[in-house]
Amino acid sequence: MDADIKTESSNKRLNDLVAVSVVILSVFMAVSKIKDDNINQAMQKAKAESVDAWTEYQAARIKLHVDENGLAQLRLLETAGNFDRALAAKQAAEFEADIKKYVARSKETRTKAESLEKEYDRLNFRDDQFDMSDAFTSIAIALAAVAALVDSYWLLYVAWGSGALGMIFGFAGFAGLNFRPEWLAQLLGT
Repeated sequence: MDADIKTESSNKRLNDLVAVSVVILSVFMAVSKIKDDNINQAMQKAKAESVDAWTEYQAARIKLHVDENGLAQLRLLETAGNFDRALAAKQAAEFEADIKKYVARSKETRTKAESLEKEYDRLNFRDDQFDMSDAFTSIAIALAAVAALVDSYWLLYVAWGSGALGMIFGFAGFAGLNFRPEWLAQLLGT
């Protein structure tokens, strides 16, 4: 009779620990998911803006190339002899002004595009942290559930370890800490 009471008490304690663990981990996952979704939205915005900036850069480079070719053709025509010098000078000045404009615009848009790519990479780093947090926390919840089913404290301890790793990655993501095992990111990445 005493053994049954001890076993029942031990099972209740294990179930209580599992229940508290699952609640804490689930709440942490829910809050982390909100932040992760916001980071994903920011990543999508940064990527779209980066693509737009690179497209603008390419357009400016094409216009620059066209104007450089136009100026070169104009210079060739000047050597042909019979032409309107005033009109050629006006056209050359327009080409040169456009060339300066497109050189400057190319530099600006390239800098903007590179900056947006860096922002995307920064956000991706944080997204990876939340992904790792989600993975380890999900594993912890699954292990805790199995620990309750098989009455195993050691399995609950493994669940706590996995949950602790998940929470560490999550806190690093929230705090913007530079903590992400590269080998794990490479293993889980594309």
